[in-house]
Amino acid sequence: MPAIVSIRHLSGGGLLVAAALLSGCATTTAPSVAPTSEEFSSVPEPGQPEYLPVVRSGRYTLVELAPTAAQRDLLLQIVDVSMPEDAHASVGDGLHHVLKRSGYQLCESDSVTTALYALPLPLAHLQLGPMTLRDALVMLAGSAWDLQIDDVARQICFVRSNSSEIKLEPASDIPASEPVVTFPVTVTGVRS
Repeated sequence: MPAIVSIRHLSGGGLLVAAALLSGCATTTAPSVAPTSEEFSSVPEPGQPEYLPVVRSGRYTLVELAPTAAQRDLLLQIVDVSMPEDAHASVGDGLHHVLKRSGYQLCESDSVTTALYALPLPLAHLQLGPMTLRDALVMLAGSAWDLQIDDVARQICFVRSNSSEIKLEPASDIPASEPVVTFPVTVTGVRS
């Protein structure tokens, strides 16, 4: 008997769902109005499609015969660089390594940029990418330096962003007024 009661409840619920679906499908149509001559003139006429030269590369692949954005602007090329793990690697070494085979070279260094190039390369910069060449160069130099590009000679130069104003950032997020709490470390089970 309980099985019959549950089937009745299911069939009653199904009828309610069907009624709701059928009532939701009823639509009314708006009376049709003949378009005026103004509406005909506002519709743009389809023009000739723009010609894009393509070549078939495979059975289903067509390749557009146009240079990519990274081929037009070499600083948009994607780099994925692993720096050689040298204990004495500098920012200058990292910049030279990223610029290898990019089509660009570093400008002649002066006394200001020599200080940048001599800085040690951070461990976080040993693996770069995938990112654009421009972003990799800006990241290696840091926020205190502006990137300048000589497209004629294909040279990359760095200049101080605000040489008259040096901004020091706090070393940590902990305010100086709050004491730092340390906990002693105890080693158990070690025999001497």
